[in-house]
Amino acid sequence: MAGNTFGEIFRVTTWGESHGTAVGATIDGCPPGLELNEDIIQADLDRRRPGTGGAASPRKEPDKVQILSGIFEGRTTGTPISLIIFNKDAHSKSYDNLRDIFRPGHGDITYLEKYGIRDYRGGGRASARETAARVAAGAVARLLLSGHGIKVTAFTIALGGITTNQRDMAAAAKNRLFCPDEEAALRMEEKIKGVRAQGDTLGGVVEVRATGCPAGLGEPVFDKLDGALARALMSIGAVKGVEIGDGFAAAASTGSQNNDSLTPDGFASNHSGGILAGISNGDEIIVRAAVKPIPSIGREQQTINLKHEIVNIKIGGRHDISAIPRIIPVCEAMVCLTLADFFLRQQAVK
Repeated sequence: MAGNTFGEIFRVTTWGESHGTAVGATIDGCPPGLELNEDIIQADLDRRRPGTGGAASPRKEPDKVQILSGIFEGRTTGTPISLIIFNKDAHSKSYDNLRDIFRPGHGDITYLEKYGIRDYRGGGRASARETAARVAAGAVARLLLSGHGIKVTAFTIALGGITTNQRDMAAAAKNRLFCPDEEAALRMEEKIKGVRAQGDTLGGVVEVRATGCPAGLGEPVFDKLDGALARALMSIGAVKGVEIGDGFAAAASTGSQNNDSLTPDGFASNHSGGILAGISNGDEIIVRAAVKPIPSIGREQQTINLKHEIVNIKIGGRHDISAIPRIIPVCEAMVCLTLADFFLRQQAVK
């Protein structure tokens, strides 16, 4: 299976399946000398792990990471860093009834068409379980970026049609959905309760912001920074749309409204989301990801089996009501991995 490696200089390969022995990542290209230990990585993993957040699955995975290589006396050595996270709470028998059935909204049918075989236990490689490895690798990228004053933060700005324009990060830290609007967060929680009772799921929007990013990151023409960020976020299974800066709203504006005027002190506005001509301009990078509803729902749906016969299905097992808020550290990780890679690429040309 190709397509498991991300990045050019800071390269990450993830591996493992939802109900396999473990998931993990190998990082190649991390500079030597970074002070790294398992606690640093664990902090991000604890935000993503199952059983956390108001819309979370009851699956209880400790998600304890182990560093197998690339560290000596608490510092990175410049050699490959291998990370492993063992699966402890996989109930594979819950998926026996799906052995011959394609779940709507899942990759069951496309994986079978491509490979002629599929792991029906929780989706196998297509499962969101794989993102634990991304978060672990992203924590290392975050450590690299923080040493150069670059900070990446994500939060919920929409869930189940409830949206907010507020960006109160102090408020975000006080609720389980990490929404920067206390009133909106309460309404989102009520929406989750109602949808859970109906056996359904919800989508939403995550906004990611990167501050302290220097100007000059990005490669013209086919390796633009905004294109790379879009690719990184779209590689997350639940993400179906990405916008930078004003994004789709720019299509309804005029040039005079959308242009960011330049002043001796910098840009007067940030409609571009910190990226011009595919290259960072030194302003705050702003990117949003549209997250689809979890496809595993407790309501009856029509589908087909391996014989292409029409059957009805109701998904049991343990599933999130929404990928939010657990997807937030995943989005942060993919932005961190992208910026770390482009930062090192820029250093290489100087």
